[in-house]
Amino acid sequence: MRIATWNVNSIRARVVRTVDWMVREDVDVLAMQEIKCRPDQFPLEQFEAAGYEVAIHGLNQWNGVAIASRLPIEDVTTSFEGMPGFLKGEEGPDLPKEARALGATINGVRLWSLYVPNGRSLDDPHYVYKLDWLAKLKEDTGAWLSANPGAPLALMGDFNVAPLDSDMGDPNLVQGLSTHISPPERAAIAAFGEIGLTDVVRPIVPEGFTYWDYKQLKFPRNEGMRIDFILGSPDFAGLVTGASIHRNERKGEAPSDHVPVMVELDLPTEDDDDRPMIF
Repeated sequence: MRIATWNVNSIRARVVRTVDWMVREDVDVLAMQEIKCRPDQFPLEQFEAAGYEVAIHGLNQWNGVAIASRLPIEDVTTSFEGMPGFLKGEEGPDLPKEARALGATINGVRLWSLYVPNGRSLDDPHYVYKLDWLAKLKEDTGAWLSANPGAPLALMGDFNVAPLDSDMGDPNLVQGLSTHISPPERAAIAAFGEIGLTDVVRPIVPEGFTYWDYKQLKFPRNEGMRIDFILGSPDFAGLVTGASIHRNERKGEAPSDHVPVMVELDLPTEDDDDRPMIF
């Protein structure tokens, strides 16, 4: 079973690239972020023609998450317990929740497509929102794992944090001055280890960026960041047999600024006998 995550940066602008890649790589499930559309605007026809059903959570032209799958999508939810909301210039417990989380169960695996808040700057309320969002995600995930022992789970998506110094190749980001690499953000990601989640890609692909800004020739200079991850529970990690970062998807016409990250699981699907042989 092949599962991937990709911040597509507008699915309507990149539906052809996205579906072509999924078919070419024989992907069973794709978690997408920054779809930037409502469900009624999502280009479903292209996905359905390729054999995928899609769960979608989008409220407007910002944010938005989706999951496309060849297998049945079950138990869909569009938020996690305690997920904070955000509204610029406002505070309080009842702020509107953004379209940043989508959970579903597919082939017995609990999967989340997540678009973690950017943070903007260290002195911006969005930074506080980001840290709170990650803390509540960890709390809810820990509770789910306790209630479902032995169940495989993965948090997938754009975490907007480069956890290690080796994950940061953009010289414009400076420790102590920039988001994405600040100690509190890195600590928030490391805290998922307390509930047993691990980066299931890094042991197989220890180096490589997943995002390059469009500006200042960041991609040709390889001044990117590794901010897209698949964090798996022990039972999910035990199924992983392969992983890859698809750097070439940053090339070509009108690419997203992110590239797909994929894992292969030792988990059969109905069409496994039809897969091409890979050597």
